[in-house]
Amino acid sequence: MTAQPDLPARLAGRAVLVIGDLMLDHFVIGVVDRISPEAPVPVVRFDHENYRLGGAANVAHNIAALGGRVEVIGLVGADEAAATLRADLDQLGISVSGLVSDTHRCTTRKLRIVTTRNQQVARVDYEDDQEVHGDVEAAIISRIEQLSASADAILVSDYLKGTVSLGVATAATRAATRRGIPLLVDPKVPHIDYYAGASVITPNHHEAEAVTHMRIRTSADALAAARKFRDRAGCESVLITRGEHGMTLLGRDSDAELPAEAREVSDVTGAGDTVIATMTLALAAGASLVDAARLANRAAGIVVGRFGPATVTVDELRWPSP
Repeated sequence: MTAQPDLPARLAGRAVLVIGDLMLDHFVIGVVDRISPEAPVPVVRFDHENYRLGGAANVAHNIAALGGRVEVIGLVGADEAAATLRADLDQLGISVSGLVSDTHRCTTRKLRIVTTRNQQVARVDYEDDQEVHGDVEAAIISRIEQLSASADAILVSDYLKGTVSLGVATAATRAATRRGIPLLVDPKVPHIDYYAGASVITPNHHEAEAVTHMRIRTSADALAAARKFRDRAGCESVLITRGEHGMTLLGRDSDAELPAEAREVSDVTGAGDTVIATMTLALAAGASLVDAARLANRAAGIVVGRFGPATVTVDELRWPSP
């Protein structure tokens, strides 16, 4: 059974507030045809480079690509990467009024050296993952209070890079409760105690195993882990993403197993961003939990066939007529 056929068309115009770790993905692409005489490493002959939005910025990009209205709140430094990130968001029509600049840290940037055949040679991370506090944390909380006023849903994209503190997470939960709107969280294990009260948490199977201390090998294992995860996190519902094994959904009143829809897997980078962006937008559009998960599963099946952080469109999400 597929989700409601008209659901993709209902996504347009729904407003989502994204809170989380903003990143810039920097790709340096070149040709490898020899090994260095200095060390047993490939020599990459530079061809070109490009930048893509990553982390919470990629989540916001996915929402915008599906026709949603999105505000994004997160940290940047006072550097060239921040300028690039702001310009890319602005070009997509995503407001940058929620960005908080911290002159004491760099903008998170992941530099990947990749061959022209999309084989990754190395990655260099530029980041300061110290958790926010003081005036910077207060500035983020203030923006949550301001920008949540017009949101149909709130999404927390936690990459453990410093933006999501207990105070920030609590402010997001408080705003969602006050507005009576869904709050979805893409989590990280060390912050599991931050997410109590969330509508949906979307761990991958490794995160679910780490939180529950359970091995997930079968659908029954996944459902049992989802129940234990829900109790541990104090949330309403859990969606465990299981790669080629699909997804396991545990709702308040029902559960569902969703088989993977991917026909070809090129790169899973950013797939979780697409899942939670699509699911949040669908819930904002009034979809049931199961229908929102089915649509997110379809989106994931499309995006893993592309290299690097990627997006899908509404047209791609439409189911063919019977």
